[in-house]
Amino acid sequence: MGKLFGTDGIRGVANGTLTAELAYRVGQSAAISLAERTGTKPMVVIGKDTRISSDMLECALIAGLTACGCDVTTLGVIPTPGVAYLTVMLHADAGVVISASHNPFEHNGIKMFSDKGFKLNDALEEEIERLILQEGALPVKTHDELGRVKDGRQYLSQYLDHLASTVGQLAPLRVLFDCANGASSVTARSLFDRFALQADYMSCEPDGVNINDHCGSTHLEKLSARVREGGYDLGLAFDGDADRCLAVDENGEEIDGDKIMAVCARTLTAQGKLQGGGFVATVMSNMGLHKYCAAQNLRLLCASVGDRNVLELMQKEHMVLGGEQSGHIIFLEHMTTGDGQLAALQFLSILTQTGKRASELVRDIPRYPQVLINVKVRGNEEKAAIMNSAALSNEIAAAERLLAGDGRVLVRASGTEPLIRVMVEAGSEPAAEQTAQSLVKAVENLQKNL
Repeated sequence: MGKLFGTDGIRGVANGTLTAELAYRVGQSAAISLAERTGTKPMVVIGKDTRISSDMLECALIAGLTACGCDVTTLGVIPTPGVAYLTVMLHADAGVVISASHNPFEHNGIKMFSDKGFKLNDALEEEIERLILQEGALPVKTHDELGRVKDGRQYLSQYLDHLASTVGQLAPLRVLFDCANGASSVTARSLFDRFALQADYMSCEPDGVNINDHCGSTHLEKLSARVREGGYDLGLAFDGDADRCLAVDENGEEIDGDKIMAVCARTLTAQGKLQGGGFVATVMSNMGLHKYCAAQNLRLLCASVGDRNVLELMQKEHMVLGGEQSGHIIFLEHMTTGDGQLAALQFLSILTQTGKRASELVRDIPRYPQVLINVKVRGNEEKAAIMNSAALSNEIAAAERLLAGDGRVLVRASGTEPLIRVMVEAGSEPAAEQTAQSLVKAVENLQKNL
């Protein structure tokens, strides 16, 4: 991980650490790096989410790209996986997404895809970062060598056509979709209204500052309540850039990414399509998923957190399914990256094929009580110092001894935010909560002493 690029691109508070000047420099550096690699005039596609700063950062990026001779096709507001798909379909040299995914509106980010629709490899990220950070002005083009900008919003329908083609007819289930006031606000109706679903939508009136605001996949409370009260068969929630999907069953109970993957793995196995004998999850996945997979004779491999790491392990092990408990799920047969709307369609298709209620589909997948607490830290230096301290290692070891094999502890630094995440699973909710709180106190005390 470099100084700028984290686990999911460059992130920061708009006009704080992520400024228009930085976005301009990113555009310049990307254009120069791509031109050197392709030997021709590169073309980049750009998409964005609905947060108020996305327009500003898009304009700055376009200025940097075109100043250094790169043509740009703008896709407008579109889910992140839509940019990945259209990058390949339009034979672009790279795709850029302006989004901070599930984070609050004041944050934003810049992430890039290769011409194959995958996250940029380390070598190209490092080259772009080197140019961004080097002193002095970067060389620009003049005269007819400047880049041009093309409006490509009409291509959105082709991305939605592709998603719709991955499933057959769907049963007329009553489904409530939570669009997080984000990118799926402009796509969900167009996609899901193609089917026989009795679909309703909430949190789909973005105003630039309400993205992820007590809605979407990170805040399921309102969705759960409305599903129960309205007698829906299912609730489905996306995050700000719609690369995540979580569900709630007809009783309003959460169905997380672990359970969605388990259900999909079971179906793919029955269809003879589950390559590699299993799927890839992450170190955050629940112990219950491990027990379920062992009972089902499924291989469960765990990658580090981040869909990029999941994908890398999937490709290495020749697997077609992988994802995260948070709802990033990759169906490699259909998409090169996690796609929330695709995951929603696959789950709806399984409900249609089986005729079961959502609660029935996940009933046999156990879940250990899990407590996840995010501890704010001042910055990356403090984050690194705490994570590398012997005192924290000792606290973790002591917590693991107390759990005595009936649970686990994971303390990790966020790759996208100034947070240290403390996760504890245990045989009971009180044990998980007590252990997590003791570790949180340890992290807070370490920060006070820095």
